[in-house]
Amino acid sequence: MNRNNFPLVLMLVAGAVTCVINLIRQYPMPGQLVVLFIVLVVFYLLGCVVKWTLDFFDAQNEKKAAEEGEVIEKESEQTEQEAKDSKPEQED
Repeated sequence: MNRNNFPLVLMLVAGAVTCVINLIRQYPMPGQLVVLFIVLVVFYLLGCVVKWTLDFFDAQNEKKAAEEGEVIEKESEQTEQEAKDSKPEQED
């Protein structure tokens, strides 16, 4: 799953909400810029942490699925081998 843009989108949405709130409350421009900068940095870092966490869980799930696939293949190979071994050999 493509999550490369998740931190950026989260940051931009938080910045847009912050701008609207600042305009409604009529903060002075220097105060708006400081608050906006802090919000952008915090939400970008938060987005990076969430992206890393989701990627980590995906990697674990893929690894687990691969291991289960190997177990299923080994079990099927073992049952085929056991079936061949238990089959009585015909003599001419």
